[in-house]
Amino acid sequence: MEKKIKKAILPVAGFGTRFLPATKSCPKEMLPIVDKPVIQYLVEEAVESGIEEIIFVTGRGKRAIEDHFDVAYELEKTLVEKGKTEILKEVEQIAKLAKFTYVRQSLPLGDGHALLQAAHIANDEPVLVLFGDCIYDSNTPASKQLIDAYEKFGTSIIGTATVEDKELPQFGVIEGDHVDGESLKMTRMIEKPAPEDIDSIESRQVAVGKYIVTPEIMKILSTMTDGASGEIRLADAFEIALADNGEIHSLPLEGTWLDTGDKFNFLRATIHLGLKHPQLADKLKEHLKSLDL
Repeated sequence: MEKKIKKAILPVAGFGTRFLPATKSCPKEMLPIVDKPVIQYLVEEAVESGIEEIIFVTGRGKRAIEDHFDVAYELEKTLVEKGKTEILKEVEQIAKLAKFTYVRQSLPLGDGHALLQAAHIANDEPVLVLFGDCIYDSNTPASKQLIDAYEKFGTSIIGTATVEDKELPQFGVIEGDHVDGESLKMTRMIEKPAPEDIDSIESRQVAVGKYIVTPEIMKILSTMTDGASGEIRLADAFEIALADNGEIHSLPLEGTWLDTGDKFNFLRATIHLGLKHPQLADKLKEHLKSLDL
């Protein structure tokens, strides 16, 4: 590989309608899982994987994300005065995690359109792309798994998980030929298949919102005016690349997939990570045992 992956794009311009009314004034990505917002888990995952610059693609009402990753002088001064040194270290570290850059997506024209807003910062380099609903609890960060796969295959990489048949209509399904274990050399992506079509689909691997996107895919996105859905979608760019004999690989991610995109799974993620929190795990275990379910 000529270029190492050092930049990550995090599209965070969505409205978060599934979490209304909580997201009326608070970005969905800022909702806390135990004691950190969802977006911080993703940033930490990227940084642990070697990423040096985080590019947020934001929209109206997302200022809280920018504030969260900025220095909070008044807060830090207060913590110093009160001698709260441990929490002070945690707060100070947030702004030092990486270089943060912010661009706007003025209109909701699709996830591919969101990526294009950051194309000039990506600067013809392969980039890590993390959407805001997908946390992984894993020994090796999910982003590092993707970067390692890119260094092996030299193509765009789609992070995947295996789901049950009833869940397939919620996702983009990846089909392809097996290479290197469970990885697939992709032949097609079936975007949210209809229930009646499930029996004709062999794969149960679905895209979970974590990708390595190469400059070739960015170039395809830049030529698109709309796609099958009426928006500029990353999935459509992948399909165009495949039609032009391009190569894309999928990678089943190791670890526990914590999908925070709906209310139930958000609660599940909170319980899962709460049970691993050093200060809360024992209390939470006792509470769950005490429930008369």
